Amino acid sequence: MLSFVLSGIRGAATALFVTIFPSDCRLCGNPLLNISRLPVCDECLSAMQPICGGLCSICGERLAGLHAISENQGGIRCELCRRAEPPYVKAAAYGSYAGGLRELIHLLKYDQVRPAASVLGRMLAEAIADLAPLFGDDQAILVPVPLHARKLRQRWFNQSELIARVAVRIVSSEMPLHLKPGVLERCRETQSQVGLSRHQRRENMRGAFAVTGCDQIARRTVLLVDDVFTTGTTVSECARVLRRAGASKVFVATVARTLKAEAQHAMPAAEMQEMTMATAAAG
Repeated sequence: MLSFVLSGIRGAATALFVTIFPSDCRLCGNPLLNISRLPVCDECLSAMQPICGGLCSICGERLAGLHAISENQGGIRCELCRRAEPPYVKAAAYGSYAGGLRELIHLLKYDQVRPAASVLGRMLAEAIADLAPLFGDDQAILVPVPLHARKLRQRWFNQSELIARVAVRIVSSEMPLHLKPGVLERCRETQSQVGLSRHQRRENMRGAFAVTGCDQIARRTVLLVDDVFTTGTTVSECARVLRRAGASKVFVATVARTLKAEAQHAMPAAEMQEMTMATAAAG
């Protein structure tokens, strides 16, 4: 009887909340029926699934046919990681930087919907769990990719650090991670990476980061965390700086990553051939 009464009270409270404070899901636009600090419906959250399929054993890029190169040791690598090995041991991401997951990250970064950090932090914790067996007995130092001071003043928070704090709380019972947000500093502002060539992206990031706490990472395993792995230029530059400062190994964990091979992987063979011919004619 009591449970029936309590259920009725909760139902009435929810109905009253929806009536007085109507709100729609910020991703799909459907009405929100549950009281929540995060304006995203359960259906949209459930649609954010982990990356599946064959992935590069180093950078985590999806492998598509001819772009995969098998090796006797170290698993399967993409062509880029085979040509130039990244300065980090391995990168892992929870999901693809597309659809609802991309919009959820934007809600946190650009609309300052901070409750999104809790959901994204749980996703980051899953990516960290994938890397944890590689840490060995070393207690990893967790370092968020920093923002430049000017951008930090504009946004009032570093989204990577917010997400990392949630992830550390989740995994703390199974693995000790030491969050050190002040170890890495963004000492130079950089222009947007959109539209830049690979060489231009590297030059854009060169000298953008510095280590301020070398004694904290010397001969230690460092777990570098960020919200998104897009081209990999940012995390690669951070990993290089951390290695030069004395870190023994650097791993990378992100909530999402851009899957450059995804469109080609899903494209029908005839359509792929047509696009290739058009590109050759244009050149």
